[in-house]
This record gives sequence, C-alpha cells and structure tokens, in this order.
Amino acid sequence: MAGAAIFDVDGTLTDTNHLHVVAWWEAFRQAGHLVPMSDIHRAVGLSSGDLIERLLGADRDAEEDSAISGAHKVLYGTYYDRLPAFEGASALLRALAERGWRVVLATSASGPELTALRRAVDADDAIWDTASSSDVAEGKPSPEPVRLACELAGVRAGDAVFVGDSVWDMEAAGRAGVRSVAVLSGGIPRAELERAGAGMVYQDVGELLAHLGDSAFGPRVS
Repeated sequence: MAGAAIFDVDGTLTDTNHLHVVAWWEAFRQAGHLVPMSDIHRAVGLSSGDLIERLLGADRDAEEDSAISGAHKVLYGTYYDRLPAFEGASALLRALAERGWRVVLATSASGPELTALRRAVDADDAIWDTASSSDVAEGKPSPEPVRLACELAGVRAGDAVFVGDSVWDMEAAGRAGVRSVAVLSGGIPRAELERAGAGMVYQDVGELLAHLGDSAFGPRVS
C-alpha cells in the first residue's frame, strides 16, 4: 500500500513565514499591541486563535481577536499574487508521487490563502488531497491535522511521513504517531526541531529532494 507524504506549506514548501511575521506585527500594532517580531516568528504555524493567545496571553481582551486575525488576513492577502515557493518544492512533490506516495498538504491555511499557496507550489498534479484549517477543530500542535491527512490518504500513521519547519509540526506528528522530517527553511534552529521530535533535518526541500533515496521516504513503489 502507498504511504502518505504529508507536508506543511508555510516555511516548508513556500518561503512565506516572514511575510506572516510582518503581517501579524502590523495587525497587532493596529490593535495597539507592540509584539516583538522574534516572538511572532516562533508562533507562526499555530492557528490564528492560538497564536494570538500565545503572544497576548490568556488574560487579553479576547474580543479583539477577530479584528486582529482579520487584519492579518487582509495584510497577508496583499502578497497572494507573488508568494514564493522554495526551489525544488514542486519537483519534490512530483518525485514522491511518482514513487507511489500520496502527497497530502496539512496546513493552517484555507480558502483564498490556500489557493494562492497551491498556485505558488505549482504541483497540483502531484497532490492527493489537503487537510486545511477549515477541516479540523484544532490546528497544530494538535495531532488532528496529521491524523486527518493520514485518513485522506487512506493509510495508517506508521505508513506516513510528515515534513514541516516548526516545533508545532514536529509535535503534531509525534502525537499522531507519524514519522517526522524537519527543514530549516522556516528559520527555527535545528536543536529546537530535534527536541520537538524531528527524526531527520534538512536545510530545505531542495536538500531533501537531493537525498530522497536516503531519507525517511526512501525507495518506494505503489
């Protein structure tokens, strides 16, 4: 049976983490909160609600959340027509599909944002399915997105590999019982990713593609 190659998108397949940081920083500023960009960077990958709570605290005025999240969405949306994919992203997805892996995206993006990201990656022919934030009750580090990705691919957790760039990605994979591969392209240090459970770490998806035969994916046929 084919395995599932599950991918985060922001920071993994697309060079978009720092665009999110700037958009979140401005959204917080507009609401009267000066949040350090370094703190925002480490929270990227969480759902909007979890990110806001992590950065402003549980005792914040939660009535501001929708306005802050909405501002971020509008600000980030100005980049939709020029989101950059990492070199090798589309080639990696196609190589895995050709080897019999069912490629599933597990992302906190949805709607027009997800459409823009898929357009940037330009590998729809290799993508089996997508588990977006609209499809789950809880985002990463909850295992729910990864478990849904396995379900969509029709495989057990032991037959899946998750590739991501954040601590939240690694924790979600671990909780779902899925092997994890990390990339450094999202800006999180190797040591933090390994502490969070990363089984293998690569500089980016281009390096993973170059060493695919020796990676967690290895030679595989459908």
